[in-house]
Amino acid sequence: MDAGPRLAALLAMAVARAAGAEPAAIADVAVEIDGQRIHGRAAGPEAGPPVLLLHGAAFHSGTWEELGTLAALAGAGLRAVAIDLPGYGRSAAARLGPEHLLEKLLPALGLVRPVIVSPSMSGRVSFPFLLAHPEAIAGFVPVAPVGAGEYAKRIRPCPVPALVVWGENDRLFPPAGARALADAFADASVLILPGAGHPAYRDQPRLFHEALLAFAARATGPRR
Repeated sequence: MDAGPRLAALLAMAVARAAGAEPAAIADVAVEIDGQRIHGRAAGPEAGPPVLLLHGAAFHSGTWEELGTLAALAGAGLRAVAIDLPGYGRSAAARLGPEHLLEKLLPALGLVRPVIVSPSMSGRVSFPFLLAHPEAIAGFVPVAPVGAGEYAKRIRPCPVPALVVWGENDRLFPPAGARALADAFADASVLILPGAGHPAYRDQPRLFHEALLAFAARATGPRR
């Protein structure tokens, strides 16, 4: 299927589910890494293109369920997995360094070349993996991430497609950082969410979901 019709179909499915038609089942997931349990929430077909949802310091995997992100992605036929980072939610504090977490977590979850959504604090986990294993990521969605200034220089020019998301009123990390980070990628677009603060996806969930679905459809679609 061409990208245009495929994207339209994905968005239509997501809208239908969000409206209450066939609500996506959301289940607990847990995997063990180096003797340590990592918990989370998952939805969507196991064979669907994968999306891994990380979180910021004030949140956890349940945030993506409450916001409707898991349901929206599952409704579009994607396999959406949100995890509790070590020390957050139901996951115990880690013995494994954050720079090595995704190397072990993705195989444990059975996620091959996912789109990774990485807000704020989770940049400490996602950027090292992006730097070391760009071939293992289908797409990257940083949302005002920690480490953007440092890693923008180190990953350049990153071949992974990116959607850089920022809140217009982010007072923790000014939105000027969005363009600087996007310039580190060979293929990137910038989404500044109007009126949104640091957790921009929470302030503008509809706009965020529309952009994320469109990006995921393109990033996980057939290579030409």
